[in-house]
Amino acid sequence: MTQPAAAPTVQRVDARHRYEILVDGSAAGLTAYRDHDDQRVFYHTEIDDAFTGQGLASILVQQALTDARAAGKRIVPVCPYVAKFLRKHDEFADIADPVTPEVLRWLEAELAR
Repeated sequence: MTQPAAAPTVQRVDARHRYEILVDGSAAGLTAYRDHDDQRVFYHTEIDDAFTGQGLASILVQQALTDARAAGKRIVPVCPYVAKFLRKHDEFADIADPVTPEVLRWLEAELAR
């Protein structure tokens, strides 16, 4: 008899500026961010091809945004997936900030380091 797969887990990895989602201990995807003052700027989300179609991106982003809220951060959705998630989940509207040219310039400089 096979055991059911463990529920995916999400962890924040501050040293790498990202949240990772693990399935049975294997890395299945990530959402990357940089903190800018009181904002957590999410700029990239990906799920490994071996794990697509399981709803993992939604679980990952929901838990990342919940963690950002708990940390007192506001959300800036540069990542298209995070922006799409926010359009469907009003429960985060109170902590979402618009993507501005200033934030994009700051992010570009930050990522160039």
